[in-house]
Amino acid sequence: MRFHFEHSVNQHINLPEEPKIELCLKREDKLHAFVSGNKYRKLKYNLKEAELLGFDTLLTFGGAFSNHIAAVASAGHILGFKTIGVIRGEELQYNVKTNPTLQFAQDNGMRLKFVPRDVYREKTTSAFLEVLKKEFGNFYLIPEGGTNTLAIKGCEEILANDDKSFDFVCCAVGTGGTISGLINCSKPRQQVLGFPALKGSFLHEDISKFVSKTNWDLVTNYHFGGYAKINSKLVNFINAFKSEYDVQLDPVYTGKMMYGIFDLVQKGFFPSGSKILAIHTGGLQGIEGMNAFLKTKQLPLIQV
Repeated sequence: MRFHFEHSVNQHINLPEEPKIELCLKREDKLHAFVSGNKYRKLKYNLKEAELLGFDTLLTFGGAFSNHIAAVASAGHILGFKTIGVIRGEELQYNVKTNPTLQFAQDNGMRLKFVPRDVYREKTTSAFLEVLKKEFGNFYLIPEGGTNTLAIKGCEEILANDDKSFDFVCCAVGTGGTISGLINCSKPRQQVLGFPALKGSFLHEDISKFVSKTNWDLVTNYHFGGYAKINSKLVNFINAFKSEYDVQLDPVYTGKMMYGIFDLVQKGFFPSGSKILAIHTGGLQGIEGMNAFLKTKQLPLIQV
């Protein structure tokens, strides 16, 4: 892609109470200011494919605070693609300025189409896609969350040769694309652990479509009630983590993953001598919107 990105580095996270366990955080959030973390990885080959096939327009789907929507809008702006975001729900159709994610997308040239939730559920059907083609013309389709075979190819590049020494590789899980890539490029002796950000048993099946290895599992105890659900305990952990390690975590994905890892370490889940690599998948743009929500609930805010 024709824009500059940084290489991620592994940051050591000191665990003073567990000196025999090594924990590192791969700073994928540092790859790019706006197309960061797994969003860069997922879009890399999709954008190359869109360019190769001669498309000038990208269309994708997402919720009002979607990291994916923001990343597609930014990447499209940088690379000269027109972008269309089909947004779940109509409540913000005339109040885009109240939502920092959608305002950012719009500022980057994305055209937003708001649809009712029952219509949004039809987003993968040929009938709905035909309706969109009649309205917007021809476009390169990127699925919700960005997960497809090209996205997984990009996520297979997250682990570097130096990462082969880690016993456990951990990541947050949304649509399953990132963990699928990690599984595919993991070493046989490594265990890949996914921390779902949402409730539901469908993820095992979704991930299994893209992987053949069995060295992985999902840890389903740390979703805090479901997608984008949060409480003061998680906020306090995120703020304490930033104060201690100077690393910003997001409340939807990486905050829940790191909370889960720390809790599992305390419970003795990881054998003594384990080397753990956690993947920071970015998603920091969503903090502003989450803080606006936390204010309405009179909960502590995430420090930035």
